[in-house]
Amino acid sequence: MPAEHEGGPAPSVLTLVRGRADRLRNLMQGLARQTLPPRELVIAWMQSERAPDLPDPGCPIRHLHVPGEPMPLAAARNRAAEAACAELLVFLDVDCIPSPTLTDAYARAGATAQGLLLGEVLYLPPGAGTGDCTPAVLDRLGRAHPARPALPENGLRPEPDAGQLWGLSFALPAAVWRTAGGMDEAFVGYGGEETDLAARLAAAGLPVFWVAGARAYHQHHPVHVPPLQHFASILANAARFRARHGRWCMTYWLDQFRAAGLIDWDVAAPAIRLIRPPTEPEIAAALRPDALFS
Repeated sequence: MPAEHEGGPAPSVLTLVRGRADRLRNLMQGLARQTLPPRELVIAWMQSERAPDLPDPGCPIRHLHVPGEPMPLAAARNRAAEAACAELLVFLDVDCIPSPTLTDAYARAGATAQGLLLGEVLYLPPGAGTGDCTPAVLDRLGRAHPARPALPENGLRPEPDAGQLWGLSFALPAAVWRTAGGMDEAFVGYGGEETDLAARLAAAGLPVFWVAGARAYHQHHPVHVPPLQHFASILANAARFRARHGRWCMTYWLDQFRAAGLIDWDVAAPAIRLIRPPTEPEIAAALRPDALFS
């Protein structure tokens, strides 16, 4: 029998993996501490083999293999959603450790409001998560992203901007996902597929809510500022987004590419003019091993 409580049935938790087996193990250990165990954990492996020695997440596990280069992010989320059996889908990035109340908070929110549900993510410094991963320690070490609003202490708060959707932690009804057609698999590689989904959901009139208690902790990894390693896919996906929605997405990164002299572009431009791609030394120089935020 699926887990249920007064707030509604337990959701399916979905995550995507390529490498980062240590991060996945921490995520699974976090799921084992949930006050409401998930109905299941669906893992979409974007690699040929599963990682060994996975811990018990306190719920059934469903494994999928989703091949593709570059990383098939949209396709992997779609295959995971198609395989999930709960009425509410919780998408949790493999770098995230869920707080003990995450699935409970999303389940209660899903029972209260039909909408796109967003949870808080705190960013951990280098080294955090390799030892003591108790929520008290992670709460002390975690930092809120400066671009994220403060969350309500209880319940839900409407969010007028669907573009606040970031793929680290969000939930929505499975029926809504199916009606929307999931993520557009024409967005290949990194960037844009989540913003496109949010824009399509907003155009369909789906409300967005911040959810108190659905906290997750993002395990640190080095980032590129700007993300020059994804330069080609960001340009292609930004152009695809504009062709569909009439506006640009990922403008923060496009501004950084323009400042680096790589593109000629502004928000009023109908297209991006490539000046030159980044060099390998430029990509290497953009790596910030200690940066919390990209």
